Formats: sequence, structure tokens, C-alpha cells
Amino acid sequence: MREWGERSAPVAADAEPKKQSNAIKHIQSTTAPDAPPPPPDEHWPAPLAETAYHGLAGEVVRTISPHSEADPAALLIQFLVAVGSCIGRGPHYAVEGDEHHSNLYAALVGASGKARKGTSWGRIRQVFRLLEDGWASQCINTGISSGEGLIWAVRDETDQDPGIPDKRLLVQESEFAGVLRVMTRDGNIVSIVLRDAWDGAKLNTITKKCDTRATGAHISIVGHITADELTRYLDRTEAGNGFANRFLFMLVRRARYLPHGGNLDERALHPLARRLATTIEQARDLERITMDTAGARLWEQVYPRLSDGQPGLYGAITGRAEAQVIRLALIYALLDASSSIGPPHLLAALAIWRYAADSVRHIFGDAIGDPIADRILEALRGSSAGLSRTELSAALGRHAPSQKIAKALGVLERAGRITSSSSQTGGRPTTVWTAK
Repeated sequence: MREWGERSAPVAADAEPKKQSNAIKHIQSTTAPDAPPPPPDEHWPAPLAETAYHGLAGEVVRTISPHSEADPAALLIQFLVAVGSCIGRGPHYAVEGDEHHSNLYAALVGASGKARKGTSWGRIRQVFRLLEDGWASQCINTGISSGEGLIWAVRDETDQDPGIPDKRLLVQESEFAGVLRVMTRDGNIVSIVLRDAWDGAKLNTITKKCDTRATGAHISIVGHITADELTRYLDRTEAGNGFANRFLFMLVRRARYLPHGGNLDERALHPLARRLATTIEQARDLERITMDTAGARLWEQVYPRLSDGQPGLYGAITGRAEAQVIRLALIYALLDASSSIGPPHLLAALAIWRYAADSVRHIFGDAIGDPIADRILEALRGSSAGLSRTELSAALGRHAPSQKIAKALGVLERAGRITSSSSQTGGRPTTVWTAK
């Protein structure tokens, strides 16, 4: 061993370059800098169909994407949310007695620090900062901690308070898991307020200390979360009560490796920003948006499939398919400066919805949403011969009451996840359940 202060042997002139070359080869053996990262698994949703990149939205994403590691799906959905928020509450599509406006809720689901969720939002906000209407600086906020606070951010004028004249609000939550945790607290009304805000209803909170109301609020949301956080913190009640199905959950991941961060010249965005500003101004003058004849025919074809309910947690979270598609199509139409929704707008919206639905399937699998039912299904899948009631009770640790097991078995049978068969053993017939 060389002693402290001992002169080291001369280093060959080419030793350091060789060490660097070997290190680079080692890194390249595990990552491919010139290729997109490999898919996390074979069930990752297929890429967004080309129809999703319709019109100005597609031009913006195609301009940014080569110079960003962000997933094109992340860029696209956040652009649409931002456009819908910036336009405001005027344009709407009527469905019976309800109105669908251009406010969307989207949650980007991807690995922390690796999916480039924050990068994607930064790129989209860069475009909107070039507009001159003040939306990017005045109407984007963060930090949903209470329903009362959300209402306060878009409150009406009173005798004592001037209120908020601009009711457009885009809430950007880089830690959306925090919102889900807040909602589990007793007395918290975040879920109620967000559901009402998506619907365009009047928001109010009446307590002894506070009587705050918000009329005509136009609230949009962009949330970022990991899949583990989403499955851990999305309470089954919120999944089933209409909170979750007001969100478009989009799986995202890094699209490419750009060691130097890309080289997008902001000047390339200026023409797009000017067109976007003109388009948004034109859209604000519109009110009721309809479907043209060809759009109506296409909608008649896809509506039954969108409206049919699906079982389990997947069905609960995708339960507003037709409403989500209409809102997306509305925004695409407005970006075309059109007062009617046509086939290109519906096809673009359907492409996004397909990706969002596939993302939900990937994240939540075929979970039922009932903890006992999900545990029973897991136990049955581990037994090719099936299990009896006694064996199921044992698999559940004998902690689940008999009536809850019976209810869970009924839920699984109605969902088509299990089958039952009876056999005569000399005494009472024995029923065995088997996973499909």
C-alpha cells in the first residue's frame, strides 16, 4: 500500500481517456441515450393515436416535443387543460339540462423525478406566458388545502369584500398526493367543492365564522402524482362517489434522453402563441356549441359504448366517459375557431379518452374497489381448485364477517370475475368458488 505523501507511479498518457471510455460503455450497456426509455411493462398503454394531435394543439406539441424529455401525452393534455381554463366559462355544450364547459381535471401519473411531469408543465406554461391577457400570471395557483380556501380564491363580491372579478382558476398541484391526503380529514370539503366546481355549480360554504360563495367559477386542475401514491391515497369512497371520474388520469414517462436539456428557441413559439391568442379571443365570443351533422352521426355510433357502465374500480373511475369526451371535443373545436363539434374533434377527444382509460386499467388493474372482494379474488387466483366458504374465511384471517364475505362474493359474481359450483359429499352440498 502506498504511504501518505509517497509519489505515485507515472500515469500513462492515454489511461484517463480509456477509463472514461470504459465508464461510458458501462453506462451505455444499461441505457440507450439515443432511444426512448424501454416501456416499464408490456401493459403500458399504446401511444396516443395521431388523431389526438389535431390542429393547433398538435402543432404546439410537435414544436416542443423534439426539444423536451417530457411525454407528448403530458404536453398535450396539459395544453388542453390550460386552453380550456384560459378561454373561460362562456363557450359550452348543452346536454339536456346540463352544460359542459371547457374546464378539465387531469392527473399525470408517473415515476417521481423520472417521468418529467414538472418539465412538461414548464414547457406548456412557457407558451402561455407569451400571451398578453394576464392569465398565466394571475389565474394559476397551487396548494389545495381546504374547500373553503378554494372557494375563497374565486369568491363573489360582497358589501365588505370586492371579491375576485376573474373567476378563471387553474390549480397546478405538483404533489397531488397531498390533496388526496387532505381529503381524508374529518370535515374536509375539498372533494365536495371540486365535484361541484367541475359541474359548474355555485360554490358556497356557510359556517358561523364564514359565509363565502362563488358564482360562475371556472376551475381547472393539473395534478402530478406517482402510481404508488395514487393507489395508496385514493380512498375507495372518493373513487366511487364521483370525485375520481371527474379526472383524466394519464400515465406518462420520459420520452427521450436530452443530456443538455434540448435547444428549443423560444422564438419558434411566438407564431404559435400569436395564433393561440387570436383563437382564445374568438372562442370567448362564443356561447352554445353544437355538433355538425357528421359529428352527430359519429357521436351516435360511439355513445352507447361510452355510456355502458363497467364493473369494479375501473368502471367507477371511468364512469364519466361521455362527458369527458364532450369536454375534450369542445376544446378541440374552439381551437379550430369552430362553433360546432365535428368528426376531427371527436376523434381527437376519443384518442385521449382511450389513453386515459387504458392508463386507469394499468394503474388499478381489475380491482373491484371492495377490500374484501379484492382479497377474495387474490386468494382464488392462487388456488386452481377453488376455495370453499370455510377456506375463504381462513384466507381472510377469519376476521371478515360471514355476511361481508357473502356480499363480496355476490359482487365478484355479478362482475363476472368468479364462478361457483356445488358438489355433494354425503352431507350438505359444498360450494366452491373459482376465479375466472
